[in-house]
Amino acid sequence: MQDLKVIEDNRIQKLLIGLLLDGIGMISFSIPLIGEFSDVIWAPIAGFIMARMYKGRVGRVAGILTFVEEIIPFTDVIPSFTITWIYTYFFQKQKELR
Repeated sequence: MQDLKVIEDNRIQKLLIGLLLDGIGMISFSIPLIGEFSDVIWAPIAGFIMARMYKGRVGRVAGILTFVEEIIPFTDVIPSFTITWIYTYFFQKQKELR
């Protein structure tokens, strides 16, 4: 029972961190033109953090996709961290149950 609580806390912690990081990524979108240049710095950081948050293949693929999403202009509104969290804890779970 104790292990289940730790797993649930980890899920919530990853969701909250992901929401915060998605917010940081979207801040640059609110500053026209100048904000897009900040993505050159944020994109590799976000990709690295994503790869560390989610282990294995999911983390590697999500890290690359997050980097690409952040580096391409005007795509900052895509919540990469939240989408990865949903995939990891809902869609991947259902796939494992089959």
